[in-house]
Amino acid sequence: MDMDPFQMFDDWFAEACAREPSDPNAMALATATPEGLPSVRIVLLKDHGPDGFTFYTNKQSRKGEELAANAHAALAFHWKSTYKQVRITGRIEHVDDATADAYFASRGRDKQLAATASDQSRPLPSRDIFLERIAALEEDYPEGDLPRPAHWGGFRLIPDAIEFWEGTPERMHHRILFTRTGSGWQEGLLYP
Repeated sequence: MDMDPFQMFDDWFAEACAREPSDPNAMALATATPEGLPSVRIVLLKDHGPDGFTFYTNKQSRKGEELAANAHAALAFHWKSTYKQVRITGRIEHVDDATADAYFASRGRDKQLAATASDQSRPLPSRDIFLERIAALEEDYPEGDLPRPAHWGGFRLIPDAIEFWEGTPERMHHRILFTRTGSGWQEGLLYP
């Protein structure tokens, strides 16, 4: 077969971007505590390529703390419009500060305000508290971009395995698994 998993992902992602009605970059991110207690949620893919798959979040959130304690994770993309799915597992590394700063600056002001004001995943006694924090930030930064808060940054999943699943109405699905080897990728088929 001799396919490149990153080129295959690019092709499938481009198709999803053309056909998926909402958020083709949405992916399920699964993390786990050091004891193995799993947690999954949807995040947005912001960059991808041979160096990995990048997303941004509050590093003090549940996912951020789990990634700090157990730097392995899994991603899953499911595009109903194309009847395709990609699953990726691997290790996590932090995106460098310059890259995180640049991405934070590219976000809309409302998103910058929300990310700065949020103690993501922590209990919130009243929504008014969150809105008051946003109002205070608007006073402190009346115009222009906010600086990226120290608690917010990027993570990159460096894949060890990438599985491509393509469904058929007869349930004779097609699955290809790429597993990282020392010099590249080993490719094989899986039963549906």
